[in-house]
Amino acid sequence: MFNLWFGALFMIIHFTLFLISYRMFGRIGIYAWIGMATVLANIQVVKTVELPLGIIITLGNTMYGTIYLASDLLNEKYGEKAAKKAVWFGFFTLVATTVIMQMALLFEPVQEPFPLEVQGSLETLFGLLPRIALGSLCAYFVSQFLDVKIYSVLKRMFPAPNKLWIRNNGSTLVSQLVDTLIFCTIAFAGEYESDVWLSIFLSTYIIKFIVSLVSTPFLYAARSFTFKEESH
Repeated sequence: MFNLWFGALFMIIHFTLFLISYRMFGRIGIYAWIGMATVLANIQVVKTVELPLGIIITLGNTMYGTIYLASDLLNEKYGEKAAKKAVWFGFFTLVATTVIMQMALLFEPVQEPFPLEVQGSLETLFGLLPRIALGSLCAYFVSQFLDVKIYSVLKRMFPAPNKLWIRNNGSTLVSQLVDTLIFCTIAFAGEYESDVWLSIFLSTYIIKFIVSLVSTPFLYAARSFTFKEESH
């Protein structure tokens, strides 16, 4: 049960820190968060934890979910163009981090006199399995732009301020389904039996959508923030 209640706290801390970043730094804080989140989500994904009923998930789902929160907030307050810019920013951050860390791993580490050898740990965190890396990049690129587009459509269909939950969860419901389908297909299709693949797909998607639902009150709170420099 520890993983369950601590996981709930884990989500709340993520969203609270996101609000603090936006409150302190405005729109720049959202872009900075997206850059950080794309990197941390791909580091956290190497750690799996077990929830009650034997459900196995990766930690990266929560951090990855905050990227949707960030792009939806940008779309809500600053428009579709700002949200698309954030998607490109996150994609560049992910690609740049991948390239730089792959090069860093190629350096030959000093063996003596340093007793602590971190090469193996770095390889565990940043070593690329081609299918997983490709799946992550493709899923991010397609699903994030899809989320922005669907949000913009729902914003025109349901423009009322109190319909924010429809715009947020409606866009995320579809885009995260596509995200999970692309990633699981590229990364795991053929590697597991069909029933195992389906289990991974369903558990991943359900957790991602739960994260989206929990993020909704934080999106309402963030929308209420005002900044003097943005009022001119």
